[in-house]
Amino acid sequence: MNQSARTLRILLTCVILLTTTGCWSNDEIEELNLYVGLGMDVAQESKFEKQVNEQGGHYPKKKNMTITVQITPPSSGQKKNQNSSSPQGGKSYLNERLTGDSVVQILRQFALRRERPLIGHHLKVIVLSTELAKKYNLEQLLDYIMRDNDIRPSCLILISHGSAVEALSSSEPGEIPALYLTGLFDNHQLSNKILPAMSLVKLDGMMQSGSSFLLQNVITAEGEHKFSGAGIFKGTSKKWIGSLNQMDLEGLSWITGKVRTGALKTYKPRTEDTITYEPKVTKSKITPIVRGDQISFHVEVASRGALIEDWSSPQHTATESYQDELEGYFEDTVREQIRQVLYKMQETYHVDVAGFGEQLRIKHPRLWKKVEKNWDEAFSKANVTYDVKINITNYGSSMR
Repeated sequence: MNQSARTLRILLTCVILLTTTGCWSNDEIEELNLYVGLGMDVAQESKFEKQVNEQGGHYPKKKNMTITVQITPPSSGQKKNQNSSSPQGGKSYLNERLTGDSVVQILRQFALRRERPLIGHHLKVIVLSTELAKKYNLEQLLDYIMRDNDIRPSCLILISHGSAVEALSSSEPGEIPALYLTGLFDNHQLSNKILPAMSLVKLDGMMQSGSSFLLQNVITAEGEHKFSGAGIFKGTSKKWIGSLNQMDLEGLSWITGKVRTGALKTYKPRTEDTITYEPKVTKSKITPIVRGDQISFHVEVASRGALIEDWSSPQHTATESYQDELEGYFEDTVREQIRQVLYKMQETYHVDVAGFGEQLRIKHPRLWKKVEKNWDEAFSKANVTYDVKINITNYGSSMR
């Protein structure tokens, strides 16, 4: 290597070293309190807050909401006492609550009662109670969250049938509820009753579009949590207006073609024997039909899969006539699920949360421009027909 090349390499190395930076912050992770879950409930002051207020520790605020932060505190040799940030009772998390009318101000108030900074870089899930979401719209509740650069846009949003603090609590040793809830979304490939996860960035897009949408609902009983149905949010108001149950979500998945696997169960009419179908491949097509000012839709659903369970006694052989009979039972069940969820969308809540409007926008953009501002109401008056075709292609590993 000649002298000029060697000199050039040295200069480039120096430039790289000078422009390479380390971590911008000098705060060690052991010295931080990371909150991984955030719950938002209607205002309910804790005993701590009431006692502090009696001693003059209050500040000007309205009692609009109570915020719960779920902290995974450091374990850097702190003593486990009442003034420590270490959790009690063998739990791996700590829930702390404060009440007020500004999310950012409430979060800043924690600086007055915790010796370590409260950091939201690793916030995984936000849980909103239905009672709060009835009262205030999501743009109000999440305004600070959407603006804060420290909170990642991949953070997930859930709605809670009960209180948000219940959804962020657990009696299981070692369990961190915020991480448990986010983990449940990983099971969406196994059940049509789990919606695709709604992140902050997806939610922002939905709210900006003005479309009505769903948030996965979580319920709590005996300290355990379960996904069950979804909360409906009106596109115009951004408020919670009602719920779909688990069977409604199954019906919705047939309309949208987002059936992954799961199990379609029904009963034989005469014997009431349980029969279960496992879809392997499912396709759905929503076709808008426009005649003048009249808008209607036709939905075609086609699915191939396995007869995975049959309680008939004695067992029937896999004859063509028996297969046709079972396919008919399953098709009737899918049609009923679709009918049920369409009734709730069109008659009960007057919302389109199945993507009918999107198909109209794609196929008839000029007409969509005329109706998009009042689409939910227009959809409620539209006639929707549907065809369902189930094809049993195998009987699992059964030799019968």
